[in-house]
Amino acid sequence: MSNRPELPPEIARRRTFAIISHPDAGKTTLTEKFLLYGGAIQMAGQVRAKGEARRTRSDFMKMEQDRGISVSASAMSFDFAGYRFNLVDTPGHSDFSEDTYRTLTAVDAAIMVIDGAKGVESQTRKLFEVCRLRDLPILTFCNKMDRESRDTFEIIDEIQENLAIDVSPASWPIGVGREFIGCYDMLHDRLELMDRADRNKVAESIKIEGLDDPKLAEHIPADLLLKLREEVEMARELLPAFDRQSFLEGHMTPIWFGSAINSFGVQELMQGISEYGPTPQPQNSADREIAPEEKAVTGFVFKVQANMDPKHRDRVAFVRLASGHFERGMKLTHVRSKKPMAVTNPVLFLAADRELADEAWAGDIIGIPNHGQLRIGDALTEGEGLRFTGIPSFAPELLQSVRATDPMKAKHLEKALMQFAEEGAAKVFKPMIGSGFIVGVVGALQFEVLASRIEIEYGIPVRFEGSQFTSARWVSGPKDKVEAFANVNKGHLAQDHDGDLVYLTRLQWDIDRIERDYPELKLSGTKEMMV
Repeated sequence: MSNRPELPPEIARRRTFAIISHPDAGKTTLTEKFLLYGGAIQMAGQVRAKGEARRTRSDFMKMEQDRGISVSASAMSFDFAGYRFNLVDTPGHSDFSEDTYRTLTAVDAAIMVIDGAKGVESQTRKLFEVCRLRDLPILTFCNKMDRESRDTFEIIDEIQENLAIDVSPASWPIGVGREFIGCYDMLHDRLELMDRADRNKVAESIKIEGLDDPKLAEHIPADLLLKLREEVEMARELLPAFDRQSFLEGHMTPIWFGSAINSFGVQELMQGISEYGPTPQPQNSADREIAPEEKAVTGFVFKVQANMDPKHRDRVAFVRLASGHFERGMKLTHVRSKKPMAVTNPVLFLAADRELADEAWAGDIIGIPNHGQLRIGDALTEGEGLRFTGIPSFAPELLQSVRATDPMKAKHLEKALMQFAEEGAAKVFKPMIGSGFIVGVVGALQFEVLASRIEIEYGIPVRFEGSQFTSARWVSGPKDKVEAFANVNKGHLAQDHDGDLVYLTRLQWDIDRIERDYPELKLSGTKEMMV
């Protein structure tokens, strides 16, 4: 890292990160507390409270609020202690993992939230693999320490074994469950005490001189103090000390303990991000690496969200700026269509409130409202023909055919489906033979989400029905060979929303047969979303 030039101060104070976790480990609650400390919201709307107070600020789709899960990744920006945090919330439910995968291409670091009672769960492992592919630095937050949780060493061991990464404790919990009273901050030698009475209050922090300081006895019961001294001594012997270089390369993760619902441990985590977290990193494009300090503005779309405001049929493309200093009203070149675009109303997201952004720097995430010109993977530059790499699109694992229950609305349904396909919420295939559409998704919950969104946002009741196909592969190869293949297998072919040819399969045998009969063709399970 040391051989890179100094970043301009505005860029150097940016921290762009995502939060990843298994469903229900407390990711949305943690996001809320971040916003609370960052001053973006006054009162955190708890995920589990009753009635209206429960509408958390970062979950805005109707279904998310009803079910208490985050379905679409949303981006939020706020200031904390002189740093600008750009937080991208990712859905934890495995059905939306593709969305999450793409979100992780737009951040420089990730926070992994782990439930203290459950340890590393399946979804955490999956998301972690994605971070590993991109060598993202990872900070770990062990949540729900105020409930009965497992032994601290056990949790750390599990992370080290399952995820093959070194863990260095940044704080150490004092007591567990009912007895949990706070943490000892190992990096700054402080005592952090939790106040259970007021959930939206910041915990108090006491400066101490090492663990033999007599002040400790005033705040900690004797039995817990004894245990704390023993454990910290063991931890210092057995676990590696924090090393920033190793953390930035993605080999080590610092771990904080806390309880997000009680606002505890969150502030230490935020200080950790600002002190040790990576500044905006260079991004890869097909031809060269783009450094954040370059003067020209470049950025790429990593997510498209439709209908953020149900009153307007709008679409917002989320753009991660890779370099430069962006100002409102700038003309940028849309590389795929080679047309200039004047960006007159870019938005920054402060929880549920959108504000017009007058300027943004490399590392920031801005939303650009548009009517469907911007798609996932698109590059925006000041004229250079860049193509960003590494934003994947996966083959769906579940396919169903979809019909409007009212045949008069078939035309509207087509429009709705195309909009969802561009948003990346589902794959939509139009079979060559017969009418109707086949929708492909990665997880079954997505069908429910789609049906509910089509009904709420477009007023079209729809029915999903099982289809004979089980998966899809993109077909590529020499043109004449593809055409010969297409004529024979018309019943199996469809086109996706970009007009690319897709082969729908029933069994693995279908794929093997094609590979045997048509060796020149390539059937691929992913397609890079490139310009």
